[in-house]
Amino acid sequence: MTSLLFPGSFDPFTRGHKDIARRASKICDKLYVVVMNNSKKNYLFSLEERVDMAKTVLAEYENIEVLGSDGLLVDIFKDLGCNAVVRGIRSESDFRFEAEMALANRMLYSGYDVTLLPCRDDLSLISSSIVKEVGSYGGDISKMVPAQIVETVNERLRKGRT
Repeated sequence: MTSLLFPGSFDPFTRGHKDIARRASKICDKLYVVVMNNSKKNYLFSLEERVDMAKTVLAEYENIEVLGSDGLLVDIFKDLGCNAVVRGIRSESDFRFEAEMALANRMLYSGYDVTLLPCRDDLSLISSSIVKEVGSYGGDISKMVPAQIVETVNERLRKGRT
């Protein structure tokens, strides 16, 4: 069985994230979407809330399982017995960052491997940071965030403006 791991902070989950998950799920038997915590980030949503949003958005895909983790990516990779990690890349700078991360993770675990999927052109400018920036000023995020969670994200961003 081929299994891939798609990690990210997903704060919030975007249409770009959904597209990478959808496409990755077509090339494996099992896709683990793992919502991670990064100690250097300040999150809009808790880990549990981010897991719930990802589960809501990805519920239609039978071979996708959403998990949350505070651990090291390589440990999760080993524990789940994955064949590779899937990462979406939007730009040359994303490619460089992902290549560096892959090398660092391979130093921790020699069996670590990565598959990079380029983003669709129409989704390449979407990031969680841009969603939060636009939404914090009351802008329309409906083309950036899956329909199932637009109101949840808007509600949280409205609370931040008060």
